[in-house]
Amino acid sequence: MHASSGADATGRLVLLTTSHRVAPGLLSWPAWEVLRGADAVLCADAAHPQLPYLKEAGVEVTLVTGPLTARDLVDRCTDGDRTLVVLTTAEGDRRLTDGLAALAGSGRERMPSLELLPGSYDLPGARLLDLVQVMDRIRRECPWSTRRTHEDLAKYAIEEAYELVEAIETDDRAELREELGDVLLQVVFHARIAEEDPDEPFSVDDVAGGIVAKLIHRHPHVFGDETASTPEEVREIWLRKKGEAKRRASVTDGVPLGQPGLALAAKLGSRVRTAGLDVPLPTDAGLGYELLSLALRAEAEGIDPETALRAAARAYRTAVRAAEGLAE
Repeated sequence: MHASSGADATGRLVLLTTSHRVAPGLLSWPAWEVLRGADAVLCADAAHPQLPYLKEAGVEVTLVTGPLTARDLVDRCTDGDRTLVVLTTAEGDRRLTDGLAALAGSGRERMPSLELLPGSYDLPGARLLDLVQVMDRIRRECPWSTRRTHEDLAKYAIEEAYELVEAIETDDRAELREELGDVLLQVVFHARIAEEDPDEPFSVDDVAGGIVAKLIHRHPHVFGDETASTPEEVREIWLRKKGEAKRRASVTDGVPLGQPGLALAAKLGSRVRTAGLDVPLPTDAGLGYELLSLALRAEAEGIDPETALRAAARAYRTAVRAAEGLAE
């Protein structure tokens, strides 16, 4: 909003928005300038997080009882050509801005200069703070969520991961965004449960701190002095740094045995191939060993056998529906 800024303007009305996701008191320099130069600073929320910091900075704020109205604010500004600052939330006050827009658009009002000034901005990822707060409250107050354990939720993590993969495979952008949120929820939920562990508690901050440290350590070509100009060089650095951190006795250590069979076979084959080991395939007869051989061959050729089989299965599903006379 920025209207009536010219010779016909009488007074100045500034709607100052601030984000609750940024520490109170951390305001932009233009925000501090307008606050200190205003004839009056108004706020209708006695619990606004900025109030103690404005008081500490010597900015006097007038608490208004009841909702602020566009009519009252315009009258206050135009009476004496005054500058008023209204302290709102990051989302602003839709009722107030609509009222001001209606007055300005009528053409019959002596209007002040109207400005919307963001005093603080959300940083990228700031909404994650909202998710952590919401999850904390749900864990404390929801009868179902308060009783859940890591073991209870394990199956949901698998389900959500598969739904995310399906959204990627079908190139559904709306579903992709939603499923990413569902996967993120699993992470935050598990981290919140972990805070209550009596012996080894940790929080979502510990989880985030751990992965940040890992990423920095495994990307010395980004955060350090090493260089890598190709994906192959990046992979070599990653594997070397991973080996330094894990100190595994076997190349099979850390491979989750609970993953789907084709993915498991491909992962084991990748570990063996990367380590340069010569491991003969088991010679027992049976379909399982034939599938193992196919999975290892696919991995060696740079094909993910799990993805390849899923693509073939989807094609088969389409053929089945066509045979049934059903449209895809």
